Amino acid sequence: MNDELAGATESLITHLLELRTRLIRSMIAVGLIFVALFPFASKLYALLARPLLAALPKGGQMIATEVTTPFLVPMKVAMMTSFVIALPYVMYQLWAFVAPGLYAHEKRLAAPLVAASTFLFLCGMAFAYFLVFPTVFHFITATAPQGVAVMTDINKYLDFVLTLFMAFGVTFEVPIAVVLLVRMGFVSTAKLKEIRPYVFVGAFVVGAVFTPPDIVSQFMLAIPLWLLYELGIWASVLIARPVEGDAYQPLSEDEMERELDAIEVRQKNSGE
Repeated sequence: MNDELAGATESLITHLLELRTRLIRSMIAVGLIFVALFPFASKLYALLARPLLAALPKGGQMIATEVTTPFLVPMKVAMMTSFVIALPYVMYQLWAFVAPGLYAHEKRLAAPLVAASTFLFLCGMAFAYFLVFPTVFHFITATAPQGVAVMTDINKYLDFVLTLFMAFGVTFEVPIAVVLLVRMGFVSTAKLKEIRPYVFVGAFVVGAVFTPPDIVSQFMLAIPLWLLYELGIWASVLIARPVEGDAYQPLSEDEMERELDAIEVRQKNSGE
């Protein structure tokens, strides 16, 4: 009993040490990229703010309402950019940690899912930056009352775009979630098709909660969410499709009777 407890404790400590090593490697990668991007922090923020600045009327600008904001906010942007650039390496470290505990068929499924989830999250961020931000900001500035100068604090702008980045990044993970639910047996593709109307309504509810209170951004989140759900169903059908020749087919009643008759004949022959 003591030997088993000692072995379990040693195994746990080994796994924790490996996890620490993986985390340190990931932090070092992010840190090195941050050091390289540090001199360009202000330019990175200007790039992030470009969709809003392009939508502001002539002479419009952003403001800083706190003393340290002009320094801290670009640093935050540089740090987050470093994490995004290092994300493939971070995901590899996560994969290297969990892979030894997976079966061969789980590894074949997990590796593509990790790569696809990273790619889809980045696609969600790109969709928000290149399509959603310009549309939303032009809509907001166009509907501002006459005589109102549209200006925003750079820190509040950063919080706003981060919220949308997360919302669209997570939204683009819907196909991965659907595939995992089907693959793990929690739900069938038939059930997913059956609840389509509820998902369609739920997509607009999610859009209303996680986007600004304007109809444009709500639609730009809800429609991709619904389409990605359909993509997840399609991918689930492909992945769950049995390999030709390997699918189990139950015997029909006639085939079952013939098998039973054959068993009885073999038993009689063996008795003789």
